[in-house]
Amino acid sequence: MDVEALRSVPLFASLDESAAAKLCKFLSIHDYPSSAVVFRNHDPGDAMYLIDLGKVRISLTDADGHMVTLAELGSGDFFGEMSMLDGHGRSADATVIEDARLAKLTRHDFLSFIDSDPHITLEMLTALTRRLRRTDDLLRHRVSRNINELEAARMTLSDRAADKIAEFGGSWKFIFSAIAFLSFWILVNTWVLMNKGFDPFPYILLNLALNMIFALQAPIIMMSQNRQAQKDRLRANLDYQLNLKNELLLTEIVHRLDALQKTKRE
Repeated sequence: MDVEALRSVPLFASLDESAAAKLCKFLSIHDYPSSAVVFRNHDPGDAMYLIDLGKVRISLTDADGHMVTLAELGSGDFFGEMSMLDGHGRSADATVIEDARLAKLTRHDFLSFIDSDPHITLEMLTALTRRLRRTDDLLRHRVSRNINELEAARMTLSDRAADKIAEFGGSWKFIFSAIAFLSFWILVNTWVLMNKGFDPFPYILLNLALNMIFALQAPIIMMSQNRQAQKDRLRANLDYQLNLKNELLLTEIVHRLDALQKTKRE
């Protein structure tokens, strides 16, 4: 990877030519064929990668066993920086989706470089913050969908029936059906059967039936509304936990970068 290619990476865009040339000496170049796995989730990690050519997919498997693509990275992008900073295991899978040439920067070499140019610390923090915001948006979507899937799996037959009744009872279909039924009832008992109607005016049997329907319909609709309210509270709680987790993670990153700066001063 030459100096211009290195400076095209957002993380190192602010480096001058001499600093970029010095960093290039720390990089080792590796070629990966398509479908090759660079690393997997929880693998030990002490290096980051810069993409010179090709594409890499960053993904993880959620609690439901579904693969979630966090990002598809191309030339000029970078990944694996979290493990390089803290020395902990990988937090996602990295798979080559198009023949790639990657430049590898180890944690040891990065610390040696940052000792000579501490300005890179601020650039690293800015890049990580952007990634956290993008991952936060993605996880919000996944959390919302998981809530609905979980709720659907836990619903009983009575719950489904209550939702269907509540949906029908609050629709124009119900209104038109009720108007048609009432009109038919009155027509049959008033004009068709004349004095032999089974429910003559003032239609006492019809009033009794309507009162029973309304008496049962109201609690059924309330059951459906209560469950929707419970789902909204759960979604709000998960959104809060997600925001708190990202805030704590960002704070930890800041502390680690501050520690790197202190190490340089010492």
